[in-house]
Amino acid sequence: MKILKENAGPLTNFEVLDFLRSRGAKIDPMGCLGAVAASECKVYEYLLKTPAGSQTRESIYEFVKRSEGFRLADADKLNVMNWRPSSAADAYAMIEECGRRFNRDEHLEACNEDERVQEFLDMVKEVLPPPPPKAEPEPKPDAMQE
Repeated sequence: MKILKENAGPLTNFEVLDFLRSRGAKIDPMGCLGAVAASECKVYEYLLKTPAGSQTRESIYEFVKRSEGFRLADADKLNVMNWRPSSAADAYAMIEECGRRFNRDEHLEACNEDERVQEFLDMVKEVLPPPPPKAEPEPKPDAMQE
């Protein structure tokens, strides 16, 4: 592998996951021996459980294209792609000055901020796939059973 541009900028969780896949990372700890470090397999296993685990390169490109009308900073886009907000509370916590930015539409005309946030969340829901379902914890065997 040849580094083309050192420190080219932040990576999305999807890009890190994709890179680890290309290096041969696996969930099986025994399959991780050799090509990748055990820590890389742990990161890979963690990222599979995040929204990045169900994203595709196409969904990322589509999100970047469709989010232009929302005047998001690159850091905001990165947060949204990595954590996929599903409620207005998530959006306000994730996007710096969300209210100020979302009170104007793509043509900079005043609009209802709450409607604009919902429009944004609908776009996110449509473009970015839902995160993988959380695994149910295995029931613990009853210590009293014989």
